Amino acid sequence: MPVFNAHLPAKRFSSAQKRDLGNALNQSLVQGLGIPAGDRFIMLQEHGEDELFIDPDFMDIHRGPDAVIITVLFGAHRPLSDKHKVVKEIGERASHALGISSDSIFIVLIPVPNENFSFGRGELQLAGTAAKW
Repeated sequence: MPVFNAHLPAKRFSSAQKRDLGNALNQSLVQGLGIPAGDRFIMLQEHGEDELFIDPDFMDIHRGPDAVIITVLFGAHRPLSDKHKVVKEIGERASHALGISSDSIFIVLIPVPNENFSFGRGELQLAGTAAKW
């Protein structure tokens, strides 16, 4: 059920790299948390140089001009240990897919109660049920 939104600098990455990033984000959940492979909801957005601002050295982490921001709408039921796992997986897999340093991958996990997800049909499929994965 996590939903990814990756904000990329425009024209820095090829179509193949972007497809690889989508696969890497999905696999970060499959491998890191045991989520089914079909739980794949990913948006990639490119931003021009006057639309994406990422500090190159904040917190003494050195980011290149190809730095990206990845936000993840994530089940609020997840413990901190799961958050550590998935952030590690995202960082490693995204940096490999894009061919950039993991220092250039900024990740934000946004907790959302499971009952707030609709997978279609105008229904809240997870409302009133325990988390499945």
